[in-house]
Amino acid sequence: MNLSSLPYFEKWFILGIFLGVIAGLAATTFYLLLHLFEDIFLFHFIGMSYPRPLGEGGTLNFIFHPGNYLLIPISTAIGGLISGIIVYTFAPEAEGHGTDAAIKAYHYFQGKVRWVVIPVKIIASAITIGSGGSAGREGPTAQFSAGVGSVIADLLHLSPEDRRRALAVGIGAGIGTIFKTPIGGAILAAEILYRRDLEPEVIYPALVASAIGYTIFGSIFGFTPVFGYYTGTFDPLRLPMYAVLGLVSGLMAILYPKTFYGVNSLFKKLRIPNHVKPAIGGLITGLIALLAPEILGTGYGWINLVEYEKFFTLYSPLIPTIILLVILPFLKILGTSFSIGSGGSGGVFAPGLFIGAYIGASVGLLFHYLFPNIVPTIAPFVIIGMMSFFAGAGKVPLSVLIMVTEMTSSLQLLPGAMIAVAISYLVSGNNTIYISQLPTRRDSPAHKAEYETPLMETVRVEKCELRDIKAYIDDKVGKAIQIMLENNFMSLPVVNYDNRFLGVVYLRDLERANAEDSLGKYITRGSPSVSLTSTLEHALEVMATNKARWVAVVDKGKLLGIVTYDGIIDAYKRELNAIKNS
Repeated sequence: MNLSSLPYFEKWFILGIFLGVIAGLAATTFYLLLHLFEDIFLFHFIGMSYPRPLGEGGTLNFIFHPGNYLLIPISTAIGGLISGIIVYTFAPEAEGHGTDAAIKAYHYFQGKVRWVVIPVKIIASAITIGSGGSAGREGPTAQFSAGVGSVIADLLHLSPEDRRRALAVGIGAGIGTIFKTPIGGAILAAEILYRRDLEPEVIYPALVASAIGYTIFGSIFGFTPVFGYYTGTFDPLRLPMYAVLGLVSGLMAILYPKTFYGVNSLFKKLRIPNHVKPAIGGLITGLIALLAPEILGTGYGWINLVEYEKFFTLYSPLIPTIILLVILPFLKILGTSFSIGSGGSGGVFAPGLFIGAYIGASVGLLFHYLFPNIVPTIAPFVIIGMMSFFAGAGKVPLSVLIMVTEMTSSLQLLPGAMIAVAISYLVSGNNTIYISQLPTRRDSPAHKAEYETPLMETVRVEKCELRDIKAYIDDKVGKAIQIMLENNFMSLPVVNYDNRFLGVVYLRDLERANAEDSLGKYITRGSPSVSLTSTLEHALEVMATNKARWVAVVDKGKLLGIVTYDGIIDAYKRELNAIKNS
């Protein structure tokens, strides 16, 4: 069976199933590897306890044990070093947060991802996060799934357009699977490529792939939402408060990418081998974690604990709990920037959820003290904080709304979340953590041919040489034929003595006429013409309609002259050369 020859929906239903299986296996593989390295580094080497979210067997009765606390920077540095050696030895493009690399491949590399990136990204990211690096697991899963999608497209000899589409579907299916958010993942596949646009043709296959991937992953690790089930109700009196949360989230969504890429730029300027840069970033992250170990890893468990106001579980040897709650978003931004911005491997979505959750917790706690009857609990602020912050930071308002709703089962919070997300998205402007995102489809090289305006549609007739070739209504047939033969024309424009354009006479109509006849009775009236502001494209279309190698140029009914086919080609060449030389 030749997939390329199948209709769109049949083809992408089949490919969606393939890509969904890949996403499910990728998420499962990475999940198991991540827990393996967490056991090695966090639990055995450091001896530290680490909370897990409710959807992954976590408990709200968690008690933090610091273990050999001072070993944290050593653990993160070792993890960064191993990750750096693997990445920069085998696949340098696997450094950083994999989702952005996949977006870049979609726009600029026809969706091509080297196969070696696939194992390198998975292993390096599992080590980075497992050793305590502040990063998310969605980026590696997305790049893994996108990479395999690209490889499959090559094996099946699909077109570059289909390869791009397979890569985008892989991104959404991978993220939707690892987060247990199949609907949000499918929308994310279409939304994450642009800051202000969607890729609609990706949604259908992404729905199929996300559903398959989610089914495989959930069958192994359970279908409970990552953060459990939120059972609170919506209170419209809190809408203004959610708007304030959206404003704060939007401002923080500016800080996140600016800090991340500031640190990234700093490390790129360091004149040391790239292989050791992630070790330095890991060391700095570990030192920050000595103040607040909550920033280590993905932080999912800490999100659940603050959602249910288990503040006693928060730990810092120096910082009081209430202050720690407020500064954790800033510390997580720094930790993520040094872990991943230094060249380490991992995602930036999960840290974004942590940052948003603790922004929401701080804002929610403030409103709880001011209006305890309206805000009896901070849980809805934690959930909406996650949505609103990353909607602005990642420029994915639609998908993050759906994803966090799926992760928390909090459908009843959507009205407030929509207000907060809209404000955050507006306030954050064009700042994005995914710098390979483009504004719209029109800006993407993937759609260059679709949106490119041909030169013929931009150059006007006024750029052409006008020729004064015509016949008058009272001219004899013989004279008109003579003018045609002299200019190698098969037709002529006809005017009256006020130079008003009357129509066209054709040689085929004059050949059997008496040479002394008046030309008037042979005119084909109502013939189309052009103006000086008409495009060359339109002029050519009129020539084709008139079956002529020239077209009449008319202004207010008066004939200004004619433009010939050769004149149009000359004008086109002049404009083309001007563009090339500019």
